[in-house]
Amino acid sequence: MANYLIIGGDGKEYGPVTDADVRQWIAEGRLAGTSRAKAESDAEFRPLATFPEFADVLKAPPATIAPLKAAAGAGEFAEADYELDIGGCIGRGWELLKGNFATLCVSLLLLVLVEVTCAGALNLIMLAFGKGLLSAPVPLRIGYNYLFTAVLSLVMGPLMGGLFLVYLKTIRRQATGIGEVFAGFQTAFLQLFLGALVVSLIVNACMLPFNFVWQTKAGPLLEQIQHMQNDPVGIQNLLPQLMSVFTSALPVLFVCLIPVTYLTVSWQFTLPLIIDKQMDFGAAMKTSFKMVNQHWWQVFGLTILVGLVSFAGILGCCVGVLVTAPIGIAAMMFAYEILFSGKKN
Repeated sequence: MANYLIIGGDGKEYGPVTDADVRQWIAEGRLAGTSRAKAESDAEFRPLATFPEFADVLKAPPATIAPLKAAAGAGEFAEADYELDIGGCIGRGWELLKGNFATLCVSLLLLVLVEVTCAGALNLIMLAFGKGLLSAPVPLRIGYNYLFTAVLSLVMGPLMGGLFLVYLKTIRRQATGIGEVFAGFQTAFLQLFLGALVVSLIVNACMLPFNFVWQTKAGPLLEQIQHMQNDPVGIQNLLPQLMSVFTSALPVLFVCLIPVTYLTVSWQFTLPLIIDKQMDFGAAMKTSFKMVNQHWWQVFGLTILVGLVSFAGILGCCVGVLVTAPIGIAAMMFAYEILFSGKKN
């Protein structure tokens, strides 16, 4: 079986790969007749259209012309095993960023700016109608957080889906751009919104015991602090009490974080599956859950490493996060490709 070297859309050389790999990439729309390649025995690169062994597949329309349907469902993926090279995903994320710095960084920055703007506007609107929120009953204060999450999901679900699509297309060497961050509003708005909303609400529900304890004990102190804005000495005297309340609530927090961590890791590929495979949110949640739980600790380890890399960027005067955060997202999307392609890393 012959092996081939390929010049990708980014001008870099890839391979050697088998003829089966080349045929698959052509069928997926990742290579075309004008793509340059050579067999290992050839002296120079030439267009793929000049290779007679690929003539049949080049004549067929690429599979990516039609969007993938939900037929590629949870059961189909659950049969495929995988193995994650955690360090390898981070390394490949760094290599991807080096070759596509502007697209990946500006796409993320655009999402962050929209998120901060929307969150700020929501806070101003809600606080204007709820200045007495700190003195309201505990259920009402907790309900405010749920309402905030629900409204923000209207924007962040589609935006996150679009961001993942930009990264996935970059990995696959497909044409993409910064504007595709907004693609989720056009192609899968409802499902991305529901995916973000349902996952967030369930995860927040796991935090209810801690939120109840915190709001019950800390609420009166926070209300006092709100009324002492012109009394810095009084506020300083209340801070030790606030810290004591937080310390007493720590055991409840740790218990709540167990299901939060488990579910967050298990469902973190929900939005990529919706935008990439055109799944509805329920099928995407089920598929992500099944695939991640085949090797949950591997995915958890990658998630922790991605978090540490991003935290390192925050330590660099917060500017470094513009580099480290894209590496982390790219690493998770490389993991996504491994989990849902049936290929081992």
